[in-house]
Amino acid sequence: MNDISALQTCEEEWRELEKEFVELDEQHKNYVNKVAEVKAIQQKCLSGIAHQRYRIKQIGDALKKLSKGAGAEGQATIDDLKKQFRERKNNFRDMEDVLPHKNGIYLSIILGQVNVSLLSKGDKYLYKQDYEKFKLVLTIITLFITFFLLTVVNFRFVDAAFHFLLVWYYCTLTIREHILKVNGSRIKGWWVTHHFVTTVCAGILLIWPDSVTYRLFRKQFMAFSFHLSIVQLVQFYYQRGCLYRLRALGESHNMDITVDGFQSWMWKGLSFVLPFLVSAYLFQLYNAYTLYQLSYHPDCEEWQVPVLSMFFFILFSGNIWTTLLVVWQKRKAKMDTKRRFDLTNKYRLNNKENKDS
Repeated sequence: MNDISALQTCEEEWRELEKEFVELDEQHKNYVNKVAEVKAIQQKCLSGIAHQRYRIKQIGDALKKLSKGAGAEGQATIDDLKKQFRERKNNFRDMEDVLPHKNGIYLSIILGQVNVSLLSKGDKYLYKQDYEKFKLVLTIITLFITFFLLTVVNFRFVDAAFHFLLVWYYCTLTIREHILKVNGSRIKGWWVTHHFVTTVCAGILLIWPDSVTYRLFRKQFMAFSFHLSIVQLVQFYYQRGCLYRLRALGESHNMDITVDGFQSWMWKGLSFVLPFLVSAYLFQLYNAYTLYQLSYHPDCEEWQVPVLSMFFFILFSGNIWTTLLVVWQKRKAKMDTKRRFDLTNKYRLNNKENKDS
C-alpha cells in the first residue's frame, strides 16, 4: 500500500510539473519574441541616428555656403542652428551608449563578430568595476612576486613564469579595454597603445635566453617592476577617488576608468600624483639607457637587448609627451577661461559706466 501511495504522489507531482512547464514554455517563447523585437528596434534606432547624422551634415554644408553672404540676423540664425546641431550630436552619443556597437579591428580579430555590447547601464558599470578590481588584484600580486624575486628566488624558469604572467595580464587588459570602449568608455590615444607596447616588452623578456646580459639586467628590471607596482597602486587609489568625486558632482562619465598615466580629469591634486608618474617614466628611460649600454657588452649576442632598449625608450617618450601635452592643454584651457571671465567682467563694467553717464 505504501508503494502504491508513493507512486500516486509521484504521478501527481509530475502532473503539477507539467502544468508549470507549459507556463515556462510560454514564458520562453515570449522571451524569444521580445529579444527579436529588441533587435529590430535596435536596428531601427541605429538607422535613424545614421539618417539624422547624414541630414545634419547636408544642412551644415548648406549653411556654410549661406554664411558667406548672410547678414547679421542671418548669421545669428546660422549660429543658433549650429548650436542645436552640437546638442543633437550629444543626444546621439547618449542614445548610442545603450545601443550595440561594432567591435572594431582588434576585437574582431580576437573574438570575431561576437556582440560584446552590454544593454543596460548597470551591466556596463558592473563590467567597468570588474575591470578595476582585476587591475587592482593583479597589481598587488605583481608587487609581492617582484619583491619575492628580488630578495629570495633567482631562477630563470621562475622569472619566465613571471614574464608569462605579465604577457597574459597586459593581453587581457587590452581586450577588456576594447570591450569597455565598445560600451562607451572614453579611454583613447596613447593609453591604449601603451598596453600593446608593454605586452610586446613582456613577450621579449619571456623569450630572452638566460645569458650574461640577462643576468646583468635582471635585478634592475625586477626593481623597476616593484617600483611600477607601487606607483600603479598609488595612482589607482588616487584616480578612483577623483572619479568618485567627479561622478558625484556630475562632471564625469560613468564609464571613465583608471589609466596607467595622467589625464585631464586628474588635474586636482596634480602635485601629489605627478612625482610618482615622472619617477616611473624616468625609470623607463634608465632601463632604455642600461640596455643600450648592454648591447655593446662583449658577451651580448641576443637581439632582445637593443630591441628592448628601443621599446623602453618608446614607452618613456609616449608617457612623458602625453603627460606634458595634457598638462599644457589643461593650463591653456584654464587661462582661456580666466581671459573670458576677465573680458566679461570688463564688458559688464563698461556697460554699467555707460548707463550711469
